Amino acid sequence: MAEYAVYGGAVLGGGGGGWIEDGLKIARLALEIGQLELTPFDKFAASDLLVTVSMVGAPAAKDRFVMPVHYAKALDLLSQKIGRPIRGLHTNENGAGTTVNGWFQSAITGIPLADFACNGRAHPTGAMGSMNLSEVEGYVSHQAAVGGNEANYVEMSISGPLERAASMIRKASVEAGGLVAVARNPVTADYARQNGAPGAISQAIAVGEALLSHKGEAAIDAAIAKLGGKVVTAGTVTDFTLETSGGFDAGIVRIDGKVEMTFWNEYMTLEKDGERLATFPDLIMTLDAKTARPIVTAAMEKGQQVAVIAVPKRNLLLSTTMYNEKLMKPVEDVINKPVIPYMA
Repeated sequence: MAEYAVYGGAVLGGGGGGWIEDGLKIARLALEIGQLELTPFDKFAASDLLVTVSMVGAPAAKDRFVMPVHYAKALDLLSQKIGRPIRGLHTNENGAGTTVNGWFQSAITGIPLADFACNGRAHPTGAMGSMNLSEVEGYVSHQAAVGGNEANYVEMSISGPLERAASMIRKASVEAGGLVAVARNPVTADYARQNGAPGAISQAIAVGEALLSHKGEAAIDAAIAKLGGKVVTAGTVTDFTLETSGGFDAGIVRIDGKVEMTFWNEYMTLEKDGERLATFPDLIMTLDAKTARPIVTAAMEKGQQVAVIAVPKRNLLLSTTMYNEKLMKPVEDVINKPVIPYMA
């Protein structure tokens, strides 16, 4: 089930969401430490306090260094800050590494692991994974981050307006070598239910099971059948650019010179011969054309044979943030292409 969660999460990562190897490592470690139970969301009382656990940073950063103990330390720092019992843990998004966010923390603390994600697919910014708390007047965001090795080691606890706190956590990831483990934004289960993605982990497990139960093209077909998507094209990566800046990976992938995808950690746009075929938060993802192994943007290389899949946003479990135009403006500024006009 851990492998299903990681591989299904990789598909739902849409090019981001961390590395398969890292996700498997954390999941296996959690299972070695203790018993885990994925708690259905309806088991939580409306007033139960839930906490998001996540990773923040650039997956391609060469000096990234996050250990399991960092996950636990970030949760401990946040727990000390809020001074109230935490009744459930959940991830910020689905992704190869992020779907299993919270597994290790749940195993060592006994805090229930919720079948829930702030967003059922991966996304680039912290605000996108904050269940529209940016729209709640007077909301004070509490966040804690830990990561880095030796001279780059960083511990941070911050409280303040959501976007300011998220920006400081992103800066901490840069100082830590590119990546930090984060615990953040306690909310009630009732608020989470209205603004997040209940059932998101179960969906990742179902997609992963479909993918791993087949081989090659059949595996890709089985995975997209679970999501109601399609294969847009299969071909050779003829051009690939990536720049890591400010804690993000951004760039362009071209397939056979005809299909172009922009990304900001995750794939943002998909065009063929200049025609827009999919736009974030639609799911756009690349898989190895022969093995069906999901390929994140940070692992893309020229000459690879890939299949490109797309799933309409209406078929995904999404947060209310995915319909917040204000949060999409930074995407347009980075990729220099329109996104907001395609949100309807």
